[in-house]
Amino acid sequence: MKFEDTDIIGCKLIFPEKKVDDRGYFARLYCLDEFKVNKLNTEWCQINSAYNKGKGTLRGMHLQLPPFAETKIIRCTKGSVFDVLLDVRENSETYGKWTSFQLSGSNSFSLYVPEGVAHGYQTLEDDTELSYMHSVSFNSEFSTGFSAFDPNLEINWPLKVSKISSKDLSWKNLK
Repeated sequence: MKFEDTDIIGCKLIFPEKKVDDRGYFARLYCLDEFKVNKLNTEWCQINSAYNKGKGTLRGMHLQLPPFAETKIIRCTKGSVFDVLLDVRENSETYGKWTSFQLSGSNSFSLYVPEGVAHGYQTLEDDTELSYMHSVSFNSEFSTGFSAFDPNLEINWPLKVSKISSKDLSWKNLK
């Protein structure tokens, strides 16, 4: 596995090292020892899946607040997404900054998202699936988010939004 820093402090892009042969490939997506060496969270209590029917679906920008703040590992297993991370840690050098990545079933990249970083994505294809590993269980009382359309952030979503929940439309701007 290869870990690469991103523009958001503490967020990592994780590349599996594929062992390729005539059958296809084999790759580790998580390794306790390698996560420890890179000083990343190694405790996971919940694994979730998200399925999105249509291209242009937008979900985000989500996170949980303390004491249920969570670290996540996110991977697109089918289709592709424009994935966005937003630093909302007020004492962070990258507070208020966002960065984006294209995750897909074919590139196999994962994102390591620490506590205090909001996450959202827009599907680039129909029938897109994502897999999430969470460091803490979901708690609706501590679940929050920020507007994916905050004019101060100027997130450049690549497609016209085809589907978004009323809850995601109701989030306030960051500042």
